[in-house]
Amino acid sequence: MERGIETRCLHLEETEQIIENFGAISYPIYQTATYAHPAVGKSTGYDYSRLQNPTRERLEKIVANLEGGIDAFALSTGMAAITLLMEIFKPGDHIVSEVDLYGGSIRLFDNVSRKNGLEFTYINCSVDDVEEAIRPNTKAIYIETPTNPMMRIADISKIHEIAKKHDLILIVDNTFLTPYFQNPLKLGADVVIHSATKFLGGHNDTLAGFIVTNNEKIQERLRFLIKTTGSGLAPFDSWLILRGIKTLGVRMDRSSKNALEIAKWLKEQDIVTDVFYPGLPEHPGHEIVKKQARGFGSMLTFRVDTEEHALGILEGVKMIKFAESLGGVETLITYPTTQTHADVPEDVRLKNGITPTTLRVSTGIENIEDLIGELSEVFANL
Repeated sequence: MERGIETRCLHLEETEQIIENFGAISYPIYQTATYAHPAVGKSTGYDYSRLQNPTRERLEKIVANLEGGIDAFALSTGMAAITLLMEIFKPGDHIVSEVDLYGGSIRLFDNVSRKNGLEFTYINCSVDDVEEAIRPNTKAIYIETPTNPMMRIADISKIHEIAKKHDLILIVDNTFLTPYFQNPLKLGADVVIHSATKFLGGHNDTLAGFIVTNNEKIQERLRFLIKTTGSGLAPFDSWLILRGIKTLGVRMDRSSKNALEIAKWLKEQDIVTDVFYPGLPEHPGHEIVKKQARGFGSMLTFRVDTEEHALGILEGVKMIKFAESLGGVETLITYPTTQTHADVPEDVRLKNGITPTTLRVSTGIENIEDLIGELSEVFANL
């Protein structure tokens, strides 16, 4: 019987009852670039840290196990993960993508991947007909669910059926819900992407990214690419992510509970016009999340009535930090228009609902009364 995910965040069953690394409970940081060989034609299993490193390998095994993949690839950032993944395609290949992606992903696709000959069609995968966007040269469907920042929900199983029908690779960015709440591979995805800088690390202290797959051909190609491009995660950063994952479950439970309370509070405020959080029953993707995930996550987005009020909130917060990024133990508030989606053309931003009155919140693990208390004070002073 498979162990609970909380346990699998801490333990690799395959290494139990094996005393190694002098019995160290905290897995060691193998801060080495190269390894000595016992003889010609013989190896310890490690040759050079660009190819593999014991600390990174331990982390990759943990993440592969959490996502239900056959292999995971730890990279220097989430963007490095997406960049490496694009290398499995060739010039002329077409990808159907969610339009409401993290701005950095769109920047990569439009300014680097297109330059390399890839083609993209952006649609709202939660409501638009994905099948209508497929062309003869389409090779993949790329989605986030929930999306960043408008919290749209795509039905992974339904999109998998479309991908399977057309022999396409289904790629799901699972950064927001993490393997603790959602496992896209078990719903039919071929590849899962993570910015591990966010919830997997959980402490805003390092950068990392992951690709996880259950497809042997993709696994083989990516293992070649990661050693060739040299974008694998460094040993110390691998250790930091290993440490962060140990508390993933308790952090996700607490921050998600806080997010729901904040979403409910925001709904009652006169200056708030919209609240986008999948945990609210009126959210259009609420039932889909209940079907395909075990929780709603700690990300939420809301709009206020004027740009002046939006800027006033950003300037008024103290304990809550006005900062880019997400997924740490501290609550952060972000202004997508000038931060995460600044490089997205204005007409596209506005069409997606990212207006100058839109704010995104990454809810942390602070006392909920303190969080709502600060928001109440800020709103009262507007």
